[in-house]
Amino acid sequence: MKVAIDAGPLYGHRTGVAVAAAGMIEAVDDETDVELLPYLVSGRATPQAGHRRLPLPGIVASHVWSRSDRPNADRWLGDADLVHGTNYVVPPTAMPAVVSVYDCWFLRHADQATPIVRRAGRTLRRAVDRGAWVHATSQATADEARELLGTDRVTTVFLGAPESPDVPAEAPSPVVDLAGRRFVVAIGTEERRKDLPLLLSAFEHLVGDHRDLVLVLAGAPGDDAARVTDVIGGMGAFARERVRRLGPVDGPTKAWLLAHAAALAYPSRDEGFGFPVLEANAAGTPVVAMAVGSIPEVAGDAAVLVDDPTRQPITFAEALDGVLRDGGAGLVEAGRRNVRRFRWTTTAKQLVELYRTAIEAGR
Repeated sequence: MKVAIDAGPLYGHRTGVAVAAAGMIEAVDDETDVELLPYLVSGRATPQAGHRRLPLPGIVASHVWSRSDRPNADRWLGDADLVHGTNYVVPPTAMPAVVSVYDCWFLRHADQATPIVRRAGRTLRRAVDRGAWVHATSQATADEARELLGTDRVTTVFLGAPESPDVPAEAPSPVVDLAGRRFVVAIGTEERRKDLPLLLSAFEHLVGDHRDLVLVLAGAPGDDAARVTDVIGGMGAFARERVRRLGPVDGPTKAWLLAHAAALAYPSRDEGFGFPVLEANAAGTPVVAMAVGSIPEVAGDAAVLVDDPTRQPITFAEALDGVLRDGGAGLVEAGRRNVRRFRWTTTAKQLVELYRTAIEAGR
């Protein structure tokens, strides 16, 4: 079968969605009975070899497709049998369609989303109303998608684990200020869903008993960056001086941080998958995370999960304190076992089955 697949997330900063899209594209491309026709919707990016650019700037498509099923993209997608939108959006098409949905936070909390994300939500709803199938990356997301999108055309296909490069113990720190320091790291865009203010408050509770500890925030600015700045500014001087806000980091820096951290802190309000959990597992780093969304499914027994619907910083601080005191006993080996559950080859085979289901239903 021929599948037109959205390669747009591969262009620009490598977010979690980009890692997911790259993994799916590479894995499905290895399937012998599938030919991929990668496309992107962008007025600025230079297409890679074999990628076709739809002649519609992304911002224009965002506005138009959230309100209308025109222009239909079939004329630009070639002789595909199916279209797979890898980033919540699939263009208007008469072909069978699959759209990947990683979390439903922006559907349930549209008032907290940016305008472009709200438009993506409207475009997603239009696609589902046209008959698109939803690829959910966890059962938690699948359940929410059925409720919020009003469809039973939802299939759960887990993603594979990201590549995890080995980092020698003697590798020099890419962040000079962290050389020889004990630190907890949080990895992710500074957006409301990640709830970094909760972590900052938890760290302030914690640091009095762990006076050598540093908190490292590694992630691009997002819709919660201003609140993060305000919370840091309101911390006591002792805690504030021990926060390192790195912004976006490259792959080698992220790998070093995960390999040398005392723990990964993951205080999200919702997650559709959670690559950093698996990356920490692979690096042998204990994980402390909120028991929300997909995290219990993905983490299994390889994390300390904080089940506190009231989201009290002290509760998260106590969980971190326990890991810091005992070194995450048992979590390291559990993490390495856990990573082995997530294989891109399995993802590809299950996606191809979903493609066949969508094509058959469209006949």
